[in-house]
Amino acid sequence: MFTGLVQALGTIKPLGGDSWQITCVSQSLSIMQDLAYGDSVAVDGVCLTVEEILKDGFIASASPETLRRTTLGTEQTQQGYVNLETSLRVGGKVGGHFVMGHVDGVGQLLGFEQTASSWEMTFTAPEAIARYIVPKGSITVNGISLTVAAYEPELSQFTVAVIPLTYAETNLRYLVPGSLVNLEGDILGKYVEKFLQPGQRRTTDTDITPAFLLEHGYL
Repeated sequence: MFTGLVQALGTIKPLGGDSWQITCVSQSLSIMQDLAYGDSVAVDGVCLTVEEILKDGFIASASPETLRRTTLGTEQTQQGYVNLETSLRVGGKVGGHFVMGHVDGVGQLLGFEQTASSWEMTFTAPEAIARYIVPKGSITVNGISLTVAAYEPELSQFTVAVIPLTYAETNLRYLVPGSLVNLEGDILGKYVEKFLQPGQRRTTDTDITPAFLLEHGYL
């Protein structure tokens, strides 16, 4: 589990088979201080397991299924930077939201605009994730915890406001219109969806309805 607060930037390249080498850029080597074999690291929002520690990075496996569902195997990602975050530790601060590292779909940057206090970036959202998007809710873009500023379901697109610090320290600043990004919906929305499905076995006499969730602050 992660929080969506990027700790470092790195590069990724294939080594053959399912093996990939992730290298931290020079100013981001602090992420290596306590990295250990078997640790989980979010690479552009994709949870990978450290299989070998290198001087300035690590080696991990990414299956064909992972590559098919994410941007890791694309030329765009291999020629640019990836966002890195180590897994949340017990007692650690949760500054973003709970991120699982399980990408729901790939979106595309439609455009961006710099405002007085942020960068407003608009992305497409495939159906696999669009149903979890709500205004002011959380969404993960390339492993970054962001808040949805606006959502247009009829256009299958959403907008996030990115503060200057996040823009400067992540790979968002390298994106151009047409760039692909990994998207993960808020885990809370997925559980709500499951509980509302007809036929689900209940362990309480209280019906979980949209009105109930709204009353108790979940919607």
